[in-house]
Amino acid sequence: MKMDLRELVQISLLLGAGFVLRLIIPGYGAGMKPDVMLIMLFIIIFMKREFSSTLAAGMVAGLIAALTTNFPAGQIPNIIDKSITSIFVLVLVKMFADKVPNVLSLGVIGFIGTIFSGTVFLTSALLLTGIPAPFMVLFSTVVIPAAIINTVGIVVLYPIVTFSKNVVVSARTNA
Repeated sequence: MKMDLRELVQISLLLGAGFVLRLIIPGYGAGMKPDVMLIMLFIIIFMKREFSSTLAAGMVAGLIAALTTNFPAGQIPNIIDKSITSIFVLVLVKMFADKVPNVLSLGVIGFIGTIFSGTVFLTSALLLTGIPAPFMVLFSTVVIPAAIINTVGIVVLYPIVTFSKNVVVSARTNA
């Protein structure tokens, strides 16, 4: 399926919102931040549910994360992580979201997706450059809290984003 300009703009706006969230969320500990860019990436996947949109959004999210990372030498791991995670979450959405179509199931997918993302990121960082603390310490102090934050963010923001999308579409068709 071919993406039209409207879809590209919508994806760009959501990734731009993820970029802003990524900048304003404060770090903690040694400057580590939860990856709130994933919230917008997952919302894009939930809304579009197609491979080309998912892969494009994942790669752009990875580039944005690479440009804004505080993690030592985290640029390449961010690109790897977001690209692989986007496909993983698309598979989860296609397998489960249609069977239980409510925002709570999307929150669960977001939680699992964030755990997967953190694991891929830390593993690729460990293999490519090393990590500044033991894997399990970073997993428990950064990935788990990020998964909780992202789950809440998805449950709150997904209905708002889809409602505003529906309002714009219905206003356009009624005009």
